[in-house]
Amino acid sequence: MAKPVSIEVWNPNGKYRVVSTKSMPGTRWIRLLTDQDCRVEICTDKKTILSVEDILALIGDKCDGVIGQLTEDWGEVLFSALRRAGGKAFSNMAVGYNNVDVSAANKYGIAVGNTPGVLTETTAELAASLSLAASRRIVEADQFMRAGLYDGWLPHLFVGNLLKGQTVGVIGAGRIGSAYARMMIEGFKMNLIYYDLYQATRLEKFVTGKSSLAFHFMTTSHIPSFQLLGLSSYYFLTAYGQFLKANGEQPVTWKRAATMEDVLREADVISLHPVLDKTTYHLINKERLAIMKKEAILVNASRGPVIDEAALVEHLKQNPMFRVGLDVFEEEPFMKPGLADQKNAVVVPHIASASKGSDMSNPSPLVSYGDPQHTSFQSLLQQNSSHQHTNFAYQDSQASNSTIVEDT
Repeated sequence: MAKPVSIEVWNPNGKYRVVSTKSMPGTRWIRLLTDQDCRVEICTDKKTILSVEDILALIGDKCDGVIGQLTEDWGEVLFSALRRAGGKAFSNMAVGYNNVDVSAANKYGIAVGNTPGVLTETTAELAASLSLAASRRIVEADQFMRAGLYDGWLPHLFVGNLLKGQTVGVIGAGRIGSAYARMMIEGFKMNLIYYDLYQATRLEKFVTGKSSLAFHFMTTSHIPSFQLLGLSSYYFLTAYGQFLKANGEQPVTWKRAATMEDVLREADVISLHPVLDKTTYHLINKERLAIMKKEAILVNASRGPVIDEAALVEHLKQNPMFRVGLDVFEEEPFMKPGLADQKNAVVVPHIASASKGSDMSNPSPLVSYGDPQHTSFQSLLQQNSSHQHTNFAYQDSQASNSTIVEDT
């Protein structure tokens, strides 16, 4: 049995005991709980990832609810222990929930929550950053400078890929995939090809522009463009193609691919945004890597096991102009042997959510949902043990998204 872990306690006389397995940004989420008569215990252990035994020690004999992390294995052992301790709710500080055995939670009557929608922009921005860093070889150039190797400009020094006018491919066009696509289209005037089981209507309208009113605003309004973007972002987003044409530029194009392989063959930059399940495990394997362009850019800010990482290492070795940007890894926190040695790989330690402006920089969605139709974490704690199980965020994470569904 693991040794007792150190904790920080808020509202020690609270009626409901809630455990957070990690300290999280801000204090609003704590206040929301303490205002509902919760005693909040925050684990302050210096371990990066708690073991199942550590979490069992935190749960103890009496626990009403737990806020956990995506690095933890929430399955039969932990949900049964939480139920024995009188627990009713578990909230995952993540958008994805592949670390959670939902069937085990249902078995023991534990409501499971996640945070759909709060990481859309920050994850999309990170994917866009990786796309740019890989295409323009920024990390390689930075290391070159720091090593003192630069002795003057040369025409062929770190020649990378120009993004403007190229094709961006998106696999999984839900919230994050669509936000990423918009950034690449608007920022770099890239054409779009995407694969999804469901049509991304809003994304398509963004590219083509189908609002005559929007076009009128763009071509006749005296309002400065930066104000127009703030006042009429809806009209801007639904008329981007027409906006480019009105300014003498070639309109960007879009295509919904019939197969994922079509995206892999045609796109110059490919970003992955699926959920992780048995159908998307090793979605990108040796065979699919082989059909991509020799100088393609592959980006993954979704879940690590979507890519066969060992196959990727071999592909990087054999194709030095192929580049990759990774925020997630197959066996986090570890990388497959050889990946760190590849100069054509940009790797960062799962930092897509790590932005001060993101909603997760103050993770109140974990305990208080803005949608009144959702059951809040606090109210679940206050219900008696015979309550009907409500998986209050799991349902929303599936709504209006796709499968290949984006990891929203």
